[in-house]
Amino acid sequence: MQQQLIECVPNFSEGNDQGIIDQITSEIESVEGVRLLDVDPGKATNRTVVTFVGAPSKVVEAAFRAVKKASELIDMRKHKGAHPRFGATDVCPLVPVSNINMEETVKYARELAKRIGEELEIPVYCYENAAFNERRKNLANCRSGEYEGLPDKLGQKEWKPDFGKAEFNPRSGATAVGARDFLVAYNVNLNTTSTRRANAIAFDVREKGRVKRHGNPLTGKIVKDEHDKPVMIPGSLRAVKGIGWFIEELGVAQVSLNITNISVTPVHIVYDEVFKKAEARGVRATGSEIVGLVPLKAMLDAGRYFLKKQQRSTGVSEKELIKIAVKSMGLDDLYPFRPEEKIIEYVLEGKNNKRLADLTLSGFADETSSESPAPGGGSVSACMGAFGIALGTMVANLSSHKRGWDERWEEFSTWAEKGRRLLEELVFLIDEDTRAFNAIMAAFSMSKQTDEEKSLRNKAIQDATKYAAEVPLRVMETAFNSFEVIKAMAEEGNPNSVTDAGVGALALRSAIMGAFMNLRVNAAGIDDRGFADNLKAKGAEIEKKTMDFEREIIQIVNSKINS
Repeated sequence: MQQQLIECVPNFSEGNDQGIIDQITSEIESVEGVRLLDVDPGKATNRTVVTFVGAPSKVVEAAFRAVKKASELIDMRKHKGAHPRFGATDVCPLVPVSNINMEETVKYARELAKRIGEELEIPVYCYENAAFNERRKNLANCRSGEYEGLPDKLGQKEWKPDFGKAEFNPRSGATAVGARDFLVAYNVNLNTTSTRRANAIAFDVREKGRVKRHGNPLTGKIVKDEHDKPVMIPGSLRAVKGIGWFIEELGVAQVSLNITNISVTPVHIVYDEVFKKAEARGVRATGSEIVGLVPLKAMLDAGRYFLKKQQRSTGVSEKELIKIAVKSMGLDDLYPFRPEEKIIEYVLEGKNNKRLADLTLSGFADETSSESPAPGGGSVSACMGAFGIALGTMVANLSSHKRGWDERWEEFSTWAEKGRRLLEELVFLIDEDTRAFNAIMAAFSMSKQTDEEKSLRNKAIQDATKYAAEVPLRVMETAFNSFEVIKAMAEEGNPNSVTDAGVGALALRSAIMGAFMNLRVNAAGIDDRGFADNLKAKGAEIEKKTMDFEREIIQIVNSKINS
């Protein structure tokens, strides 16, 4: 299973004293598994926006430590600044990044809010998706009256904090903790220097749209509703804010956009829509830029979108999808787009977090052949399975592009996508098997001087051994599921590549048999015999079915070779 990631973007009411800012961010960096991405202090606002990312529980811990440190260092009684604020940690939103939904993120936000309220005695309001009622969804409502209005506000029944006491904390004020969608700052470059035209395009697409006017849309009298407020003509894109501006150092105008919910309106849809609206006004979009970071999923979705428009298979590598996205949206128009610096997951991985799967083929072989016991047969079994389904995926991609089969591109693209998902799981399991083995070794190295230590050590060994037996079962299950793709490609795929499907079937069989050996040897060390016997029974059933499946595929391949 891929790691869950959330982002946290706390705003602290200090933008001038770098010493205080450093102490707060040091608390964030003290939590292992959390990556500090950005620190943006503002002197006029006297406010610093911090961005960090990591696994949900780690992010909650880091956020709590930062809020605690801010409450010790920032005295709101002395605070002055241009930005609205009501606390030392003014707002602290959590943002789902990958492999986690909003509902789960809300639970973590409320967990953080509860800790702040109870342990630090700071009044906390939950806002946006974490809000307990409709009125508190809007941050402006929660923060109305700002710090100076808190004593009166906390005395009102309707503004009792969600967590913490309804008592004024003069030093720390109050904090708003929320859960919101990922915001992407995105600019589209135009082949014009006209700010007016860039603004017009921005008004065409942004959700708010433009003011409605009588007669001339530029100079006519503004149309107002019964409350004497301007009537708006909505733009074409939901969850998008935008304006037009001119960038003097680049000599071009841009449509500058904030995509406030990329699950509602993805980046690639924004680019295509701006492109269309610009063209309708005689202007060309020449490319675009992402300001800050973007989730990997947004780039992969964009790559698939543009490949589908070309009626080409989307079952290609992550690297290829990103390349297609960059070229299609012109993300390298102004500056080079470096995925390792712009995609959150890649930034978090860093250069030192290399996997076995990232080694060259000769590097992996050298590592396997060394005197170290890992990687061993389990990782190699997963590797064989990965090569097996890679061949099936290759046949699907070749078939989708075969001359004369144009109308079948989507059929084979679907098979290729399935193959890619199975391939990615098997590649993950190459390293996971080695990690499981290392966990057993770590458990054996634990101290065993006292009875309590012996008990903890034995439990750690058993837990690690159970997992070390479960990993090869996952390899078996994933490799077996891959046979479906291989068989379909042997029967329906490009006949010129039928032997590739056959080799894929042989590799999958070897992967399954090898993984079953690994499962059985690890199961022998499990004290819970019921657990161990259940794993072995599942593995034996998969191995039996594998022989039948592989035999069937090889017969199909041989019949086509001999025909």
